[in-house]
Amino acid sequence: MNVMDEIRLLEFPKRGDERGHLVIVEGGIDIPFEIKRAFYIYGADKNVIRGQHANRKTEFVLINVAGTSKVKVKDGFGKEKVYNLDRPNIGIYLPTMTWKDMYDFSEDSVLLVLASEHYDASEYIVDYDEFVNEIKKV
Repeated sequence: MNVMDEIRLLEFPKRGDERGHLVIVEGGIDIPFEIKRAFYIYGADKNVIRGQHANRKTEFVLINVAGTSKVKVKDGFGKEKVYNLDRPNIGIYLPTMTWKDMYDFSEDSVLLVLASEHYDASEYIVDYDEFVNEIKKV
């Protein structure tokens, strides 16, 4: 199966009433892995590109909990797709060995990232050519 077939948008149920909305995401239930790490990106300029890497071991779910951003994913074989994260109850699931670029952040963007693994710099591939070479060996 190609990595592009595994990437998918996740829609989380919205709950709420006149007091406001509530979105719940649980690891292993709404998120297709147990969450070991969470971080968020905010204050990114519209022209900044974040990410620009692939991960050998870590899966991710990205959710724009405020504002909007775009995520471009690449499989290393020439296929790419852009996802718009523009609602706080929508996320994108990214399996391992997916090249990701996050960009076009709105001024109020807060991009929440949920990860399946604790941080390990050695499992990051930050050179696209190295990523392509490695993905074609698999």
